[in-house]
Amino acid sequence: MAASTAQGASHRSRLRLIVIQTLVFSLLATLGARLYYLQVISGEEYQGQAASQSVREIVVQPQRGLIVDAMGRPLVTNRLTWVVSLDRTLLGRMSDEDRVELLRRTGRAIDMRPRRIEARLLLCGDEGAVAGTCWNGSPYQPVPVAQDVGEAAALRILEQPEDFPGVVAERQTVRQYPAPYGINAAHVLGYLSPITSEELDAAELSGDSSVNGASVVGRAGVEKEYDQWLRGQPGYQQVAVDSKGRVRDDVSDLEAQPGDTLVTSIDAQVQGVVEAQLAKMIQTQRATRDPVTGRNFEADSGAAVVMEASTGRIVAMASQPTYDPSVWVGGITDQQLTRLYSEAAGTPLLARSFQGQFAPGSTWKPFMTVGALTNGYSPDTILGCPSAVQVGNRPFHNHESGAYGSIDFARALEVSCNTFFYQVGMHFWQTLGSDPDDVDAKDPLVEEAENFGFGEQTGIDLPGEASGRVADRHWKRDYYESMKDYYCDLADAPQDEKTSDFVYKFAGEFCVEGWKYKLPDAVNFSIGQGDTIVTPLQLARGYAAIANGGTLWQPRVGKAIVSPDGEVIREIEPQKERDLGIPKSVLDYVDQALQGVSTRGTMAWKLGGFPIDQVKIRAKTGSAEVYGKQSTGWVASYTEDYVVVMMISQGGTGSGSTGEGIRAIWEALYGVDGEQVDPADAAIPGVTPPASLPIFGEDGSILPPARDKD
Repeated sequence: MAASTAQGASHRSRLRLIVIQTLVFSLLATLGARLYYLQVISGEEYQGQAASQSVREIVVQPQRGLIVDAMGRPLVTNRLTWVVSLDRTLLGRMSDEDRVELLRRTGRAIDMRPRRIEARLLLCGDEGAVAGTCWNGSPYQPVPVAQDVGEAAALRILEQPEDFPGVVAERQTVRQYPAPYGINAAHVLGYLSPITSEELDAAELSGDSSVNGASVVGRAGVEKEYDQWLRGQPGYQQVAVDSKGRVRDDVSDLEAQPGDTLVTSIDAQVQGVVEAQLAKMIQTQRATRDPVTGRNFEADSGAAVVMEASTGRIVAMASQPTYDPSVWVGGITDQQLTRLYSEAAGTPLLARSFQGQFAPGSTWKPFMTVGALTNGYSPDTILGCPSAVQVGNRPFHNHESGAYGSIDFARALEVSCNTFFYQVGMHFWQTLGSDPDDVDAKDPLVEEAENFGFGEQTGIDLPGEASGRVADRHWKRDYYESMKDYYCDLADAPQDEKTSDFVYKFAGEFCVEGWKYKLPDAVNFSIGQGDTIVTPLQLARGYAAIANGGTLWQPRVGKAIVSPDGEVIREIEPQKERDLGIPKSVLDYVDQALQGVSTRGTMAWKLGGFPIDQVKIRAKTGSAEVYGKQSTGWVASYTEDYVVVMMISQGGTGSGSTGEGIRAIWEALYGVDGEQVDPADAAIPGVTPPASLPIFGEDGSILPPARDKD
């Protein structure tokens, strides 16, 4: 029985062994089959995936396109500069001690604090990263930490690689501003800054491959408006890296495509004259005593526009205060940025020419004349021009209380008679809208202002344009609804030392009936005072419509897009907004009256000796009163070819503050020297802007346009 038991146990042991052997062989067979599948059947696929994990893509930034003027002169180009970059992946493999020492050594070489270098190496999105300083590009390519590095420092890094592991010094292109004729043109040209994470995400969603995390994009001016053409197409370099992320070899290259060239309608020589005259007039007024306040004029800002009358193309446009556009190249400091937005510095980033909004004063009167002559008045209408007109319980005066007797519209424009136009405004209010609560009452003067494009953007190809404001009945009702709580609270509170008597009284009246469009509102509107505001560009466009026979154009700075090899990709044609439908007889009448302003009216004293018989300048001066400030001075002028507008905030009378500058610009445009006119001396060859584009040579040269032979 014992033997039988032993045999049973032995049998069970053999069974267990067989089961274990079978299990082991099954596992080995499964493993072998899996290995065969991975290495033989799917080997190529996994080999490709493994290879792709060792390949990294480095972005090669394209050279940004040029910006040139109408004659082919460069306004914005690119220059080579030494840029020092650091390899983040290699730094990440260093010990803390070695990393600190490398950053200290690199900082000494490029005159930069190690802490600033560290801040630039942080990836945007990492803890402690600062927008505008952190790196928004690929983590696998060297991160630029300094540009415009001295050549000696760059060569030291290149010649001593053992002392600067992971530090790269190379030549790269950055924006340059050649400034032909000493121009600035910052508000027209604009500036660049690094792309934001939000913009990059939006580009990826839209499939836009022209930007990447290391791109810089246009932020203002034509740099922003034509950014998609100027930016070019990035290239990509694929490199093989080891397990530590270090580059071992180049795999493939896709070359970057340079950006296209933007040809503008700006003429650099005219731009230089306009900028110089605007700055000169401002400086002159700051040294001139204001007879009203008894102190010098503040002349805190100004703008000037030169427009081609028949097309709306911008020939020159200047704003003061301005800034150096190169301040953005390589990154702007907090101190520099604060100044650009500072009110104490005059907010230099604000382009007064198309973003600044000012009361137009008497430059408004030609549009009011058109409105009157197309709504019941005639050139034969005679009205008095007394020193003052009583409106309710308040007298409304002429400038300096002058009186000119009974006159017509032409003479009223020549001497800029306020009281003449007060009567026109009063007439329309009394006959068509005497109910101050009727927001839909007809007002021919308001309708004509809107017909000329005031109260709406001009559509210029520059971002951030202001729309101005036509202060009609609807606007006044809307403004009351938005501000009544503020003024009612102010009126209900006891008057404090910070609130003037005027403001306190105004708050009380506004709270009670601030929505009503009263007779004083209509009177102020008729002479460009009150709450109506315009941009200098809007005013120039309105005068261009008078000059060209009644066509309102959308102003344009861009003229053409040209590829890097000189092929014209797109011509940017002038865009007609609309025909104003004004009778030719009315426009001719206003045109003749504005000639009288230059020969015997308020602008005549600034044009003495000017060959007005050869260069027929039409003009209108304006002095807009602003509560708590000195007057804003305007001159709007034109010929058959151009419109020239200049204004100075807190500069005094129109002709007094800008008249000499306006004259100097006209002299440059037509080649005037004293009483002589020589077209050969004109700033633009042939006097008027060329219709054709600059000539782009195969060698990359840009030559002036070919002029048509007469």
